Amino acid sequence: MMKQNLVATLQQAIRDNWSRKAISDYKGEIYTYGDVADKIAWIHHLYQKAGIKKSDKIVVLGKNSSRWAICYLATITYGAVIVPILPDFKPDDVHHIINHSDAIVLFADDSLFENLDPESIPHIEFVVSLNDFSLLFGRKKSLRQILEKSLKNYLPHLENPMTAADIQYPKIPNEELAAMVYTSGTTGFSKGVMLAHNSLISNIIFAQEHMPLVAGNSIVSFLPIAHVFGCAFEFLFPFSRGCHITFLKKIPSPRIIVKAFQEIRPHLILSVPLVIEKIYRKQIKPKIDKPLIRGLLALPLVSKLIHRKLNKALSAAFGERFSEIVVGGAAFNADVEDFLRKIKFRFTVGYGMTECGPLISYTNWREYVPRSCGRIVDQLELRIDSPDEFNEVGEILVRGENVMMGYYKNKDATAAAIDPEGWLHTGDLGVKTADDTILIKGRSKSMILGPSGKNIYPEEIEAKLNNLPFVLESIVLDRNEKLVALVYPDMEAVDQEQLSEKELTKRMEANRRELNSILPGYMSVSSIEIYPEEFEKTPKKSIKRFLYQISN
Repeated sequence: MMKQNLVATLQQAIRDNWSRKAISDYKGEIYTYGDVADKIAWIHHLYQKAGIKKSDKIVVLGKNSSRWAICYLATITYGAVIVPILPDFKPDDVHHIINHSDAIVLFADDSLFENLDPESIPHIEFVVSLNDFSLLFGRKKSLRQILEKSLKNYLPHLENPMTAADIQYPKIPNEELAAMVYTSGTTGFSKGVMLAHNSLISNIIFAQEHMPLVAGNSIVSFLPIAHVFGCAFEFLFPFSRGCHITFLKKIPSPRIIVKAFQEIRPHLILSVPLVIEKIYRKQIKPKIDKPLIRGLLALPLVSKLIHRKLNKALSAAFGERFSEIVVGGAAFNADVEDFLRKIKFRFTVGYGMTECGPLISYTNWREYVPRSCGRIVDQLELRIDSPDEFNEVGEILVRGENVMMGYYKNKDATAAAIDPEGWLHTGDLGVKTADDTILIKGRSKSMILGPSGKNIYPEEIEAKLNNLPFVLESIVLDRNEKLVALVYPDMEAVDQEQLSEKELTKRMEANRRELNSILPGYMSVSSIEIYPEEFEKTPKKSIKRFLYQISN
């Protein structure tokens, strides 16, 4: 169990940074740490008057916002359990999660609550708006009066305005349940991952000791904070440091993200590969693909100058001030990674999963090993389930402070994930180096056994295919013992070239031949089929592979 306490750490962050900017919505109202404390006090009072007990489940459903963050902080510092739900879940899925979690209170964006049926969530006693903290729904008539009174009477014991010295949250042991995170993952079945206070504070302390943020720094939060990656490293960690967090409320496009980066100039950037890859393909690749530039890059002295300029241009796109970009959540395209290393761009790749709240491995950008996802974090042990951990691929197993308590009301799934010795079976395949650096080879559930008995990791093929012309994203499947690639085209590039459907099909066939020329024979793709829409993804922006395996 971690020595540092989660609630005490958040309490100290508020006290130490009382007058600093804490959170704000992009182009919206700014809350200082003192303002956040004031709102937390109000929600605590509301919970008390409404009879909410410690360990009761509180759902928060909405896009990234300051009020979402305040609701989260207020709930875990009260001792209740936060249940964040991604805003893009369908209403039936939201109903199911609310009911399965046994939640009794819901904080929701007005527009999202309009799509829900209160009769389908009978245990919810009241619903509070994330737009303005008004009451959207209540089963008891007295609730509206409680809410209205709480706005006036939540600080009756203070004769003067609240100060940092007044902040005193209850002592919540780290072994208590803090959050239940539901994610469909890549198996297609939602499970409630139970994260103790210990898991969250373990992630925060590791970040404090290894990631370069200090009080007063700025950070942009654009990953969904209902998911653990965004929540831990774009919200809880920087908040614990006294940073100013700006939330991009809408699901942002790379163009909007870049605009915000250039205005706010964050000191640390967290991202999924998809965003970096899109910015690279739109802003950098067209430049280096020009015949003149390609020729100049072949000249050693000139290429160094060009690399410096490309590094400067790409750094400027991200606000220039960042110490590093931490990429995680999905596999990084190998060609993009190689190019970024070549120009000495400040990035590193980490690895994690919801069940670890989320971090498993990370190394700073200067020490990052190519093709790896960093070194196992201090609070975890690592084991590769194979006869030779360094050379023979096996399942990645981890054990330690970050690991979840289990899946809510699902003993069978918990037993399948965590063995009797406490090892969490990640479902990912890889090898390790002598210093516990992890090199992931694929997911055990996506591995294809080739006709010759060789293991095929479709992610490796997809990484190469995604770098070919007119390919935005792809998925490689086993169909009748042949590898077939589904490709969602880069429609912007297709439109620019004014390609007909027939011409696009020919280009894809050319891509297939080029792809096979750089792959071992047993990994050859037999055909490429054009898919008409973007592939459905998990919160981590990984393709829901199972959907396409079922349909094919």
